[in-house]
This record gives sequence, structure tokens and C-alpha cells, in this order.
Amino acid sequence: MQNLEQNYSLLGQLAPSATLAISAKAKELKAQGIDVVSMTAGEPDFDTPQVIKDACIKAIQDGKVRYLASSGLPELKTEIVKKFANNGINTKAQNIIVSTGAKFAIFQAITCLCGPGDEVVLFAPFWLSYEEMIKASGAKAVILQTSMENDFAPTQKDLEAAITDKTKLIVINSPNNPTGAVYSKETLQMIADIAVKHNIMVLSDEIYEKLIYDTQIQHVSIASLNSKIADLTITVNGFSKAYAMTGWRLGYLTAPLWLTKRIAALQSHATSNATSFVQYAALSALRGEADEDVAKMISAFAKRRQLICNLLSEISKIKFYVPQGAFYVLCDISQTGLSSDEFAKQILENENLAVIPCTAFGAPNAIRLSYACSEDNIKNALVRLKHNLLRIM
Repeated sequence: MQNLEQNYSLLGQLAPSATLAISAKAKELKAQGIDVVSMTAGEPDFDTPQVIKDACIKAIQDGKVRYLASSGLPELKTEIVKKFANNGINTKAQNIIVSTGAKFAIFQAITCLCGPGDEVVLFAPFWLSYEEMIKASGAKAVILQTSMENDFAPTQKDLEAAITDKTKLIVINSPNNPTGAVYSKETLQMIADIAVKHNIMVLSDEIYEKLIYDTQIQHVSIASLNSKIADLTITVNGFSKAYAMTGWRLGYLTAPLWLTKRIAALQSHATSNATSFVQYAALSALRGEADEDVAKMISAFAKRRQLICNLLSEISKIKFYVPQGAFYVLCDISQTGLSSDEFAKQILENENLAVIPCTAFGAPNAIRLSYACSEDNIKNALVRLKHNLLRIM
């Protein structure tokens, strides 16, 4: 008799998300009445702007609840083309795919592009789902380590050394999760030059694009640099982070038409279309109707970033990176002698403080703290972090 549990499926071998698991654990403890402070959230703690909610309600009331074209609502794709144009990316509606979240857009792009025998370059630390998505395609992740001292930017020497005749894709994420680093135009140009030289695709995850806090730092889309790299780039974005729409599950991408056709075919079988009335609501976001709300949210994040960095600077036992964007702080806890997973487990047990271990992010000596929470939460968390360090060192 065959063993039905024996697993040869690529998709059946993926590891569950560590971030979602520890966030769920923190919520479970809170539900039990335990005073847990969580710094795990990968989502804004603000409500979705009212104008977007109103647009969604109106769409439902107007009966816009039917199937749509699998690749997306035509009006929304037109607005996305305009949005990309503002980033310096020239694209067309036929190159746009609207998906159930930027995460699914990335998943589809990787699995439609890559397969067994292919290699994908990741710059560590990286968002943990990238590696699992690469596994799902059958390809191999090639991890290139970066350093805090170099703003987590890859060097030309290291990237060239990572390229082989099997390299199919380079994945970049700026602003970055979990570091908060923003790639300079010079770094992006270096990556673009290498990609063009070797005819390698680039996936640029720009979901945190609007969440940049230093006026001297500007977001640059790698596809905007020149037509050659544009022809090799998949640019992904969405509504979750900038518009506090995490539960709405809506993202989008632009890619070369030959790849877009593959993704559209996959999506037609996987989900049909992203939720219809959510797409109508997204029109109000891209048309700028929620920009005032977004500006207020960014201002609050900037203030919280300053607070958490000031408090971390008073703790001598850990080293941290001052984030330029997103809403995370990466902390090096190697001085504790504990691994990231050990530290996260211990501090949850000792101090009821939930943090994200970064082993699955390619940073086994680091933890991620999210400041997508109240200032009181940040202050309380840093007190507990300091207590735990005093306990173990």
C-alpha cells in the first residue's frame, strides 16, 4: 500500500510563514489574557482611509460583484499604467496583472518564470517568502550576504560572483523588509548593468515605495533607468502597506508581455480575478483621493521610527540599523550568544514580548522589530527588551 503522506510535490514541501506563525502565537496569548506586547506586525495599525471604504461600499451597492477579466478591471489597469508612468516606467494595460495581493503577484511571476535547474539570486536579509516561492518553482535560491555597514546593498564583485549560466532572476526589494534599507540609484544601476550584461530578469518588489522618511532619499524604480533593463524587469506593487489595506488583498505587477501572458493564464485557473469590488475601491487610492490620509500615516511612522531608534541607542548590547523606509528595525543580537530563533522564543517566554526571528530571512543573528504600532507599545517593548538583555548577559 502506498504511503499517502510521502511528499514529492514542490508546493507540498514549503515551510509555513514564520512571521505569521509568531504573530498568531502572540494573538493567542493575548486572547488568554496574558499581557503580551507584540512588535511583529507587518501591517499598518491604521484603518483603511474612509474614502476607499466608501468606494468599496458603493461598488457593492451598485452591484459590481460579478466576475471581471482575469488580469484586472480595465479602468484600474489604466490607473496603474499612469502610476507606473509617475515612477518613470513606460508600460501598457496589456502588461498589467492585478492579483489578490502583491504576494500572489510575486508568487505567480516567479513560478511562471523559473523552474528546475534555474537559479535565483536573493540579497540577504530578504523577505522570507521569496525563498519559499523559489522552492515552489523548483528553482534554487542563491543567497548573497550583505552587511549593515554597507547599508545592506550588494557589491558588484559579490553579485558578479553569484551569477552563473543558470541564473534566471535577481530579486530586489526596496524599501526593504526586514532592514528598512533603500537602494540608491547607483546600486540599482549596478544591478541593472549586470542583469542586462547577462540577460537576467529582475523582480523589483516596491510594496513599501511610499514609506520613506528621509527627504534626501528618493525611491527609484529599477525599470525606470533605461529601456534595456525595463525589458527585463517585473515591477510589483500593491495597496496593503501605503493604504493600510492588508486584508483587502490587492496587488499588481507589470512585466514583459511574453511573461504577462503566462501569468494571466495561471491566474485564470488559480483565482479567476481579484475581488471585483476591491478593485473598484482601489481606483480611489490611485486617483489620489486618500493621499492626505497616507501623508498622516507616513508622518506618524517617521515619528515612531525616531522614537524606537532613540530608545535602541540606549541599549549597548545590540546593534541596529536606522531604517530609511518601511516600518521595521533590524537588530543584530549576536552579542547575546543566542540564535535569532532562540532569542525570540526566550523573550516571549520571559518578557511576553513578541519579535520576529530573522533566520528565515537569511539573518540568523538578527531580530526584526515592527514600529507599525503605538508609541506606548514601542516604549513598553523596549523596556522589556532591555530587561531580557539584562537577564541573559
